Amino acid sequence: MNAEFIRALDVIQEEKSIDKEELIQAIEAAITTAYKKNYGNAHNVEINIDRESGDIQVYAMKEIVEIPENDQNQISLDKAREIDPNYNIGDFFRKEVRPRDFGRIAAQNAKQLIIQRIKEAERNIIYNDYLERQDEVLTGIIKRVEKGVVYVEVGKLEAVMLPSEQIPGEAYDINQRIKVYLLMVKKTTKGPQVNVSRTHPGLVKRLFESEVPEIFDGIVDIISISREAGSRTKVAVKANDPSIDPVGACVGQKGVRVQNIINELRGEKIDVIKWSENIDEYLSNALSPAKVVQVLPNKDEKAAIAIVDDYQLSLAIGKEGQNVRLAAKLTGWKIDIKSKLDYASKYQIDKKSDNENEDILLELKEELELEELEVAEELDFAENLELVEEPEPEPEPEPKLADELELES
Repeated sequence: MNAEFIRALDVIQEEKSIDKEELIQAIEAAITTAYKKNYGNAHNVEINIDRESGDIQVYAMKEIVEIPENDQNQISLDKAREIDPNYNIGDFFRKEVRPRDFGRIAAQNAKQLIIQRIKEAERNIIYNDYLERQDEVLTGIIKRVEKGVVYVEVGKLEAVMLPSEQIPGEAYDINQRIKVYLLMVKKTTKGPQVNVSRTHPGLVKRLFESEVPEIFDGIVDIISISREAGSRTKVAVKANDPSIDPVGACVGQKGVRVQNIINELRGEKIDVIKWSENIDEYLSNALSPAKVVQVLPNKDEKAAIAIVDDYQLSLAIGKEGQNVRLAAKLTGWKIDIKSKLDYASKYQIDKKSDNENEDILLELKEELELEELEVAEELDFAENLELVEEPEPEPEPEPKLADELELES
């Protein structure tokens, strides 16, 4: 029976990945609790299970004192030394006991405690397993959708995706396979609970790592990500090798790599931009696809004015301010977009301004004056054309009648 008991523990260890030693310790603790419930808490016992044979030994533990006050958990020094002369005051006397009538209820309690400990051990293993995979991407299958909450089966657990972590407008169908970002793992009375997300910027980062070998190998680094899930994402990348184009590596040949990520995110637009130590260049890149004419940074306040051509203004700002908002999140700078015309008219040249800004303003003003001059010349030319009057043609003589011709002759 004891050999079968050890073999059963081996099977549990293989199937549930629970350490055999942890199981044995749980069983020892369960038997100890059941013994005390059956014989009283006053009894101090120690349970030892042989790891090879499975033999169970129960020892009564008594403290060695001069004069015992309680025979159940104390023993005199003289009696203890009759068995072993090496005992001293304060030691614990161990004597093996064999309880004849353990009791059906006590045995049932021991069984329940053992099962409970096994379940707890299994939950701890699952919890630790998913805790190590936190901030990673998991592939799961949607099992059910209840009251807006999506339940995704990811391995041994059913993860929860709350409405706030779902991409707006994305449909979630039963048995649909999707990739989710492991957001959080926490312990509950019913076992570990896993929360996943489809909106977290980390999902985009992990997808790039899986699609772009240069990122996985550390040749290209993702510096920053700003995302509005379901609509648009900006990713700033930097190459650690000067011979590598970081944007080209992420986009891939004919855009294959980034297109795979876009398909996984159901058509979400992705802008891959090059990070730069030069803040002017970095801010200009962040505002792509708009072309920036000039950047006026204020490093003390981490704020900048980006000047663009008039026809590029709406593109730089984006729909409902999305482009400039994402660029600000990506760079960590406050960005104000101005067209050439607006900037030159609102911010006239100030003698107290620094030389750099003054030169820029002069250049912009010269461009605007030149444009205005060209327009004025065109208008003058058109007006001059209207003022020149063409001479009226002389009327042709009316044909004379035959009678008039005869009189003249």
